[in-house]
Amino acid sequence: MTAYKAKKSNLNALLAKNNTNLDILAANTNIPKELLQDYLDKKVMSLNNAMTISKELNCTIEDLYNWKVS
Repeated sequence: MTAYKAKKSNLNALLAKNNTNLDILAANTNIPKELLQDYLDKKVMSLNNAMTISKELNCTIEDLYNWKVS
């Protein structure tokens, strides 16, 4: 069975690609900026927040992270 684990967040690159920043993302998603900042550094997104962010940034949930496959 294949298992996937989120490793490094791609959120910074996706923000740049969409010419946006954490303040705008927070305003458009109603996700607190402090939590978004945690996602940049270490915390793995909940599925609900990952879906919300991926829709706002026009990407897939898979695009939000580099993944480790085991």
